[in-house]
Amino acid sequence: MSDRRLTEQELSDLETLHRELTEKRQADRVKAIILLGTGWAPSQVAQALLIDRSTVRRYYRNYKKGGVTCLLEMQYVCHRGYLSIEQEQELDRHLQIHLHITAKSIVAYVEDRWDIHYTESGMTDLLHRLGYVYKKPKLVPGKANAQAQESFLEDYENIKENKAEKDVILFMDATHPQHNPVMSNGWIKQGKDFQICSNTGRQRLNINGAISLDTLNLVMRYDDTINAESTIKLLEQIEDAYPDATKITVICDNARYNRSKLIKAYLVDSRIELMFLPPYAPNLNLIERYWKYFKKNILYNRHYETFKGFKQACTDFFENTEDHLPSLRSLLTENFQIIDGNTGYS
Repeated sequence: MSDRRLTEQELSDLETLHRELTEKRQADRVKAIILLGTGWAPSQVAQALLIDRSTVRRYYRNYKKGGVTCLLEMQYVCHRGYLSIEQEQELDRHLQIHLHITAKSIVAYVEDRWDIHYTESGMTDLLHRLGYVYKKPKLVPGKANAQAQESFLEDYENIKENKAEKDVILFMDATHPQHNPVMSNGWIKQGKDFQICSNTGRQRLNINGAISLDTLNLVMRYDDTINAESTIKLLEQIEDAYPDATKITVICDNARYNRSKLIKAYLVDSRIELMFLPPYAPNLNLIERYWKYFKKNILYNRHYETFKGFKQACTDFFENTEDHLPSLRSLLTENFQIIDGNTGYS
């Protein structure tokens, strides 16, 4: 660091102030600046005052930035400007590439990168000001191909633009909710636990369905297993649900049964045409959002004593979707997210 020596007048003013201060913590801050100003090293000052070297450096930076007032107040307003605009922008770029688990690790990075110290609370304030929140990262398929997804969306737009008035487009997939609560955050009295019972065994439901974005109409069925035979039964239900459609486009994933000989044979004389998603692209299948909303309402922090009661709760949800239409309408939009297997969402 540069020479911290102070002029005789500066030292004299600080010594006078030190004699007048009655609060020990403030007096120690002034004493630290005096010792630094007379040539002491930060490590020597830290040892003499029984504080950390980083604290000594912080005292000095506050003094140089705002004089005695900033040194004594030591409030965030005094060191809000630690990082310049350019440094904040560089930190922002760093944080968008490197995920830090704690504010403490970002404090360490900033201090190592620019020799500027923040408290953890000060860093948290800075992160909020830069637009960051503390949340879990999204787990995305490592083999996702962004170019293939973009090509799929182009084909999807072409189908939408050229379809007849009564033709429909559906998103199809299966879900397998287990008869067990899914633990989620909730408001719990501080110092207390909120207990939710679990269930023994691994019973689950196998639900296959297809949904229209235009009407939010869901065609679904329960099955013992999801395979080619059960999927054909769902396709039959879809055709029954849309008798006036000349063509029904069903968007689905690349599950083996969706490409089976049985389904190919069924499609020969069917009004349904399957449109396959790119591999590793569940983000483009909008029924996934519906299933997630369904599970949040039925499974999160909810205990069902019997499997029969669990299945009935699921059925009640599907039979009363009008209660959820506003939420589903805002959720099931064509705001597609493209995943790059190397960098996450693009």
